[in-house]
Amino acid sequence: MSIYEKTSLIECGVDELFFFHLDSNNIKAISPKNIQVTLLNEDFVPKEGAILKLRTVKNFIPIIWEVKIEKLDAPNLLVDIAMKSPFKYWKHSHIFTQKDENFCELKDIVEYSLPFGFMNSLFDIFVQYELKSMFEFRHKITKELLES
Repeated sequence: MSIYEKTSLIECGVDELFFFHLDSNNIKAISPKNIQVTLLNEDFVPKEGAILKLRTVKNFIPIIWEVKIEKLDAPNLLVDIAMKSPFKYWKHSHIFTQKDENFCELKDIVEYSLPFGFMNSLFDIFVQYELKSMFEFRHKITKELLES
């Protein structure tokens, strides 16, 4: 099992940050430009047990994701687990913490396993690089959108 973490401070209230992440339409806004994202169930209602279906395309490779909301604890926690993805295991925890009256901490923790057996360590270097790039972009755009 591998873990990736990214933390940022954002000038906003914790409720605003939480509900921004709860709105599945914002996934498109915070996705890097080289990844196309299509919501496959536009009528998605975020609640524990609900499954969000997405289609991503990167480098002309389409991937279907089905992520189930495992835990929803407003306004501090959103945890999703991939039911269908390119990973053997994927758990993404979004943690929102009010730090003072003006700032919140956004923390993403991704726990994952790759499906390549003994070759996982070779691919993990690439996956960590891709996650770092993606989450740096996501945090930057989230900060820009919520602080504007």
